Amino acid sequence: MKSYEYETHSSEETESFAIKLAQLLQPRDVITLEGDLGAGKTTFTKGLAKGLKISKTVNSPTFTIIKEYQGRLPLYHMDVYRLDDSYEDLGFDEYFEGSGVTVVEWAHLIEEQLPASLLTISIQRIGDTSRKIVLKPLGERYETLCEEIFK
Repeated sequence: MKSYEYETHSSEETESFAIKLAQLLQPRDVITLEGDLGAGKTTFTKGLAKGLKISKTVNSPTFTIIKEYQGRLPLYHMDVYRLDDSYEDLGFDEYFEGSGVTVVEWAHLIEEQLPASLLTISIQRIGDTSRKIVLKPLGERYETLCEEIFK
């Protein structure tokens, strides 16, 4: 599997990269975000929201699991970190197959529920404000998306 790497040196650069990605997103796109606490997953999601023309303030859905925002496309922001075994009742498929873009933080915890085709993004802290963003496309749609971003 091919991967793509991008390095940022501030939260603003991380957000700008996400804005660029968001401009290429389509309905039913699924993005998973992995990274340690404080790595920048929510900052990245804020950038996606800006790129999707969402004016509402985006914050982590840690205690609500799923937050929905309206913009050019709906954004479904999930944080599954605190889920127990009851996630089967949450209807993830309805979001993945819906009319918006789904972002899942801590997605490895619901791996068996995820669609086969998606974009995995890992954010790694490499300094106080520097981050390495690694994109791994799963499926032709996401290969094309990554090629477009990195050309």
